[in-house]
Amino acid sequence: MSDKGPKFKKILLKLSGEALAGDNGYGIDPEIINGIAGEIREVIDLGVQVALVIGGGNIFRGLAASSAGMDRASADYMGMLATVMNSLALQDALEKVDVITRVQSAIEMREIAEPYIRRRAVRHLEKGRVVIFAAGTGNPYFTTDTAASLRAMEIGAEVILKATKVDGVFDADPAKNPAAKKYDSLSYLDVLQKGLQVMDATATSLCMDNDLPILVFNLTQPGNIKKVVLGDPIGTIVKGES
Repeated sequence: MSDKGPKFKKILLKLSGEALAGDNGYGIDPEIINGIAGEIREVIDLGVQVALVIGGGNIFRGLAASSAGMDRASADYMGMLATVMNSLALQDALEKVDVITRVQSAIEMREIAEPYIRRRAVRHLEKGRVVIFAAGTGNPYFTTDTAASLRAMEIGAEVILKATKVDGVFDADPAKNPAAKKYDSLSYLDVLQKGLQVMDATATSLCMDNDLPILVFNLTQPGNIKKVVLGDPIGTIVKGES
């Protein structure tokens, strides 16, 4: 691991809901969530400002429910509520390791979370608090990937760190094809034209329009969040044409 200081001063970490479920595939695995909290603590100790967006797929997937016949808007709102549950769980885990954390929800629920207010979020970050953005964008038909892109730009993050279960972006599914080739870097257009599973097209286009890099890395390797922040050459970087 590099001895130099952090490469990024302000990051947005995007976690899938499934990442919190571990091998269970459903719900929240306390061991996984405590491990993630410990790694975020290490990054905070470097003086980096950290914001998070978490999906809700470990509890409820709006898209899957709508394809099974549920009204899409209702299903998406249920998915947003699932992200709030995950956000509160991670807030609890972070505060257990002495990281002050605020959850800001795009859907107002004052008893459990602050409403999303951009200037307040930026102020929390400046004070060294972790801010977790819950409930997506607050609108149906938009994914938590799009919420991550939007919030990252609103708070002035330098990069989106997209946590996955593999070592980066590959030209095929590495779980099914051992010969799959990993990309070290890609342009936004490569991702869109090749239909690579980085973030959905709306989120990728938003990042492209605002020149916000996306770094895809493996969350299942302990210590990787800190390595990415320090600029170690892991994962796949998606950015403008070099």
